[in-house]
Amino acid sequence: MLRNSDTNDAYWCVVSGSELWTVEGEIPFGSAQQYSLSSEDAIEVARYKGYPVYWLNESELEQTYELTSLRDLLYIEEPLFLAVSKAIQYGHMTQTQRFCPQCGGRNHLNHRELAMQCNDCRSIHYPRIFPCIIVAIRRDNQILLANHSRHSSDLYTVIAGFVEVGETLEDCVCREIYEETGIKVTNIRYFSSQPWAFPSSMMVGFMADYESGEIRPDYTELSDAKWFNPGELPNLAPVGTIARALIEQTVSDIQRESQLSMLES
Repeated sequence: MLRNSDTNDAYWCVVSGSELWTVEGEIPFGSAQQYSLSSEDAIEVARYKGYPVYWLNESELEQTYELTSLRDLLYIEEPLFLAVSKAIQYGHMTQTQRFCPQCGGRNHLNHRELAMQCNDCRSIHYPRIFPCIIVAIRRDNQILLANHSRHSSDLYTVIAGFVEVGETLEDCVCREIYEETGIKVTNIRYFSSQPWAFPSSMMVGFMADYESGEIRPDYTELSDAKWFNPGELPNLAPVGTIARALIEQTVSDIQRESQLSMLES
């Protein structure tokens, strides 16, 4: 017999790693009955436009699904993208935190806490979140952009890196920029943040101004780094990323101040 919840509409996040099931490029929306899924096994991780967003691990289902990388879904509305990212990170938690780090016992998913709990010592282990900084650096009317070694294309973006133990976010900004480019910055200010489920990062965005130094790229991390004028920008990080938002804001600030300067003169 069908339960009412099996006939109610919802968004369905069937995840595997950093990929999830899509139908014609969209997150499936409809009833559990329509997609031959069980709402009893699904876990609500968010609500979007008044409908639940459910998470299911593909590995726990009987059939296989056509999966799409989360990176290819940056075009969907941000609230839904964040809900989907949450499902991805919960799926990652169940795969990487299967054993208790305190006693070595087997963990199971605690549905009420949405965390992993040890069957033996009963310790609860919440999803791991890795803080990262990402920063746009401005020098007069130019922005510093880099091509990272891990990118096989000609894509340029801003500098980013993981926060170390005992380090403030501002200290991390200074260290990462100096280590990767050899320059020093000043006037560090917060911009915004973005959960980034690759696999479980929290990107904290900053803007900063150039202080001193010549660019000396760390070629273990970067293929190139240089200053760019707003009218001569290379291939950039995709729309929907905090990297792109930082670049667009910096370029907008440069253009606005240039126009004001022209009017005043």
